[in-house]
Amino acid sequence: MTVALETLGLRKSFGGVVVIDDLSISVETGEALGIVGPNGAGKTTWFNLITGAVNADAGQVVFQGKDITRFPRHKRCREGIGRTFQIPKPFSGMTVFENMLVAATHGRNMAERASYDRCVEVLEITGLMNKVNTLAGSLTLLDRKRLELARALATDPSLLLLDEIAGGLTQVEVEELIEEIIKLRETGITIVWIEHIVHALLAVVNRIVVINFGQKLCEGDPHEVMNSQEVQACYMGGTPA
Repeated sequence: MTVALETLGLRKSFGGVVVIDDLSISVETGEALGIVGPNGAGKTTWFNLITGAVNADAGQVVFQGKDITRFPRHKRCREGIGRTFQIPKPFSGMTVFENMLVAATHGRNMAERASYDRCVEVLEITGLMNKVNTLAGSLTLLDRKRLELARALATDPSLLLLDEIAGGLTQVEVEELIEEIIKLRETGITIVWIEHIVHALLAVVNRIVVINFGQKLCEGDPHEVMNSQEVQACYMGGTPA
């Protein structure tokens, strides 16, 4: 297997608080990797360092063998890194399709007309074809999550970063979302998924990495990791099942 993403010795502080502390994680091409850890562990900051939303104090981000540590955000996106956010913030006064066009034309630097086919393809994958002319601001939470996913996919990424995309959904809605993400995984796209809904991760990912206090606590088989005493203590506050 080839390596899609490596973060090597990443460090990030905000004021006197160290949020990411010498964090090294490798993701293989085509892998679905789950990321778990307590609130404030540094998970989303790690995503921000990968995408260039914040700059690292030290360390490297290597994507498909290329050091992108100093690349600006738009260039990282155009290299093939797509990302969703915990709280979907679509352009509420624009339709679903218009939101998609913005993502494709600006995120991937595609001509508007050339992006139509990609937008339609993604809308079909994410179950939003019947909402193309609906204003994004009137969507349900599930469909806003789908649109958040669709906008990331519109940039045609080879690496997809999902940040708590299942948060706030009902059990039935989570199951629907799991099915869609499994279909994406089967296309060969590399997925890294931060999530607190552990059963959703267990249905999708090949491996789990646990982050605590900005450091990698452990990694390995999803079920073994989530049942380890170390993880139970720091993440779930209990004893192994």
